[in-house]
Amino acid sequence: MHERIQHSGGYNPVANGPSLSLWEALTRQGMNAASEQQKATAFTAYERALTIARRLIEAPPPGRDEDCIAALVVSHQNLADLHADQGNHDDAARLLCQAHEFLIALSLNAERPATLRRIALRHSRETHVALIRHLARYELHPLIARTLDDASLALSASGPARH
Repeated sequence: MHERIQHSGGYNPVANGPSLSLWEALTRQGMNAASEQQKATAFTAYERALTIARRLIEAPPPGRDEDCIAALVVSHQNLADLHADQGNHDDAARLLCQAHEFLIALSLNAERPATLRRIALRHSRETHVALIRHLARYELHPLIARTLDDASLALSASGPARH
């Protein structure tokens, strides 16, 4: 059974406000399309889900910080997996790096709530592992090496001074 998201009239769910339920529906649609080898449909659904996840991070619904960060990570990883399956390892690496860089930057952003920053740092472990797995499966990628180095430097610079 196919899940289809129907939009009538001029309704644009992203323009009318992102929601986790819409993100989940698009992600499910992308997964179904990918499993049925409908790559174009999967790409479209995953890209829309990523757009929603990015918007949700800007202003997470109350009490949903964890879900919004997870949605962002999953969206990047789903799209990266689809690119890798198509043999496009550069775009897959770029997406994985974007996710990791975003989480590290968010975790260090003193203007964001401490809870959101802690959640971002915790999820950066997942994106770190995804980068390492990409390297293990394919080959050394300069963007991944630079992202890992930059993240390590940023995190060590933000920590307490050592004597």
